[in-house]
Parts: sequence; C-alpha cells; structure tokens
Amino acid sequence: MKITAIKTVVVNAEMRNWVFVKVETDVPGLYGWGESTLEWKTRAVVGAVADLEPLLVGRDPRDIEQAVRIMHKHGFWKMGSIGASAISGIEVALWDILGKDLGVPVWRLLGGKTREKVPVYTHLGLGDMKSVYETMQVEQLKDRALEVVEKGYNALKVVFIPYTHYTTTIRAVDHVQKLMMGLREAVGDDVEIMVDFHGRPASASAALDYINALAPGRPLFVEEPVPPYDPLLMAEVTARSPVPIATGERLIGRAEFDPLFRARALHIAQPDIAHTGGLSEARKIAAAAETAGVGIAPHNPLGPIAGVTALHFDIATPNFVIQEEMTGAVPWYDEVVDSPIRRVDGAWQIPERPGLGIEVNEALAAKHPFEQEVFHTLNAVLPDGTIVDW
Repeated sequence: MKITAIKTVVVNAEMRNWVFVKVETDVPGLYGWGESTLEWKTRAVVGAVADLEPLLVGRDPRDIEQAVRIMHKHGFWKMGSIGASAISGIEVALWDILGKDLGVPVWRLLGGKTREKVPVYTHLGLGDMKSVYETMQVEQLKDRALEVVEKGYNALKVVFIPYTHYTTTIRAVDHVQKLMMGLREAVGDDVEIMVDFHGRPASASAALDYINALAPGRPLFVEEPVPPYDPLLMAEVTARSPVPIATGERLIGRAEFDPLFRARALHIAQPDIAHTGGLSEARKIAAAAETAGVGIAPHNPLGPIAGVTALHFDIATPNFVIQEEMTGAVPWYDEVVDSPIRRVDGAWQIPERPGLGIEVNEALAAKHPFEQEVFHTLNAVLPDGTIVDW
C-alpha cells in the first residue's frame, strides 16, 4: 500500500476555517481523514500540508511512527504550531487508514477501552462565538448556562475573565465573583463548571486574585490562568491555587509539556490533538502526565473530525478526565461530516465503525469555502490602548 496524494479541504466556520486533511492511497476506495484546523493560520497550515506531501507520497501509510519521524526530521527546521498542526492532520488520517484496512475502530489500535463512555462539556450558546466570548453579565450568563443544561449537558465552560494586565481592580474581581456565584446558583451542584482565563492575567498575583474569587463556586478547574510558556510562573499559580489548574492547548509536543510536568505546575493537561502532533504524540503526553499525577482533558473547540479524533483518544486513555466539544459552533456543524458521535446523558458513546468512522461530504463542504476568520482577538485592548492577551 502506498500514499498517492495528500489534499486539504477548507470549510469556513465563522471564527475558524476547518482544515480537513485527506490522505489517498493506491488501494481503491481507501483513504483517511484528519483535521489540522489552526485559528487565524489557515493559509499557512494548508501550505505546510502541501510542503509535507512530497515527503510521504510513495510510502506505506500504515508505518505511522516512521511517517511522523520523516515529517519532523527530514524538514530540518523545528516545527511550531503551524507545522505541528499540519503533521497532526496527516498523522490522524494515517490512523484512519490503518483502522479501515484492519476493519477496527481507531480506539482499538490505541489499546482498547479504558471506559464505557466519555464525559463531555460544551460552551455557552453550544459554541456560538458571541455567546462564548461576550457573556459578561450575570443574568445573561445564567440564561445561557441553563440553555446548555436543558440540552442534556452536565458540564460547561465559561470565558468571563476580563482582559487584564499585571494587576486587577476591586471592581473586576468582585464582578468575576458575582458571575461565578450566579452561575453556580443557576445550574446547581450537579453541573460541573470550568472557567477559561485564556492566559489573560500577565502575573501570578493577578491570576490568583480571580482564582480566589472563583473558589467558593467550586469550579472543576480553571484553565490557562496565565500564559502557559513559563513553567515557574505556572508552578507558582498552581502551588497557591485553591482549585485545580489546567493548561496546555498552546503547547506543542511532549517537549513543551515536560517542564510543567517536572515542576508539577498543573493538575490537568490539555493537549490539542490537532495541534500537538496527532494521536501518537498525544498518547505520549498522556503517559508522561500520568507519571506526574496529572489528568488529561483534551482541548477541542475545532471541527467535527477533531471531535471524533478526541473521542477515540479518550476511550483509550486511562487518565482522561473530560472532553471539550463545540458542536453548535455553526448551525450546520453536523452536515459536512457523517460522524459516529452520539451523546447520551452528557457523555459520548463508544463507536464501532472502522477507522475514525467518519465520511466527509465534499460537495457540502464546498458550499462553505475559505473566508477570512473573524478576528475577535482585536478586542483584547485595555481602555488606555494597551494590547493584552485575548
């Protein structure tokens, strides 16, 4: 069996252009799908996939580890988020091919079941961009959270930490506490709440001001309380936090996670399989996390192929905690991909189709061609004009 071509299909989904990757083989009807979506880097990722294609054409797609080494080592330059996202989509497509070739789901190839269902959470508005990022008042927050619970979810994540620099204000911290307590009052104690800081605080002290205000509402975890790249800063926040700390969506590969594991600078690791190098790399990160006493909650606000990939990973990963999903990001989310995902009582069920178990309707995908993504990041400016983290 040989790889004959690697193609991309771009599908615009408002704030993201989903980048689907199709690996074709010389076996009639046998191909694999992956996803390389990277917000605001669409054209760069598509180009990176094209750059990697000549390295793999003519090779056996079932030699997945070898293919990954080729893509990393025979390009000479170290891969950042763009290159690693391209590799991730290709690598996942190879697992899809292998599963189809053997007639088994990918989770079987990853070691089999470690659970009977996969707990999931979603965002306000079921992923609608404005609901996710612009719900900053108590009553609006409560109403949108109850809409999520009414859809059958028993866990949700919110993004209501204000844009912040190195210090906080009394008014901002008090408002965050009002939001958290209002949310907890609305959904009750049987619904898990996670709070995403988006790395907005630029200092440990600012992050901890907000964390201490949130603590009475008992969040399952707070995410990216500070930018994730400084292990010492992360370790300081984690050591002083009264609630669990999660981070990792912007870390690429196990080499970037390793300093945080060594410093015990997090409680929950959040690799994004579509960015960090694919299933093989995510599995290695999960193993290192388990050794360090760290759980895994994969990041995934992306497209439907990334969601199915996370499902297979979660089934086979013993230190998995909970899975992010955004199936309502656009009204037609389920139309372009025939997916095996079924949610029952706040959890995804175990799929049995071979490979990832998906099929892409390329004709429907073509009805949503590339458009410039919405730059919501441009809102991250303080009143005095200071640019801060989104």
